[in-house]
Amino acid sequence: MIAGLRDMPLRSTLRGLSGVLRATLAAIRDRWQAYERTEARALALMSAWLSPEQRSQFVKYHRFDVIGSESGKRYRICYGTSTNVYEMDGSDRVVVGWCFRPAGSLAAGDVMLAQKIALETDERATLMVARPFPSSLPPRTNLPPVV
Repeated sequence: MIAGLRDMPLRSTLRGLSGVLRATLAAIRDRWQAYERTEARALALMSAWLSPEQRSQFVKYHRFDVIGSESGKRYRICYGTSTNVYEMDGSDRVVVGWCFRPAGSLAAGDVMLAQKIALETDERATLMVARPFPSSLPPRTNLPPVV
């Protein structure tokens, strides 16, 4: 390829490269816009399933609390797709983190909705597949704004 470039005039080489660059940037922009649409739809669906209190928490802190169906324990689900669920104590301190998510490449809103439903409907089965992680990791708060 490099040998072929040496034989081409510089102007046509640059013109060809600028066309490739333009097409690459357009493809990146299109993919990013598709991602933003997917994420916005996922957040809208999740928001529709949240209680007014949970919705308020999410708008303000990018997280919301749920109550486990069997134990009555409080869990904090933070914006994200993994290592984003924390079991909280009565003093609002993290006891342990729980990592679980549905299979597949899903938007954060879809993952968080699945985590909410799992904890609120079948907490025991959910925690059987979840992996704990140290409570020394602080819950996430500095995340993207809500769409």
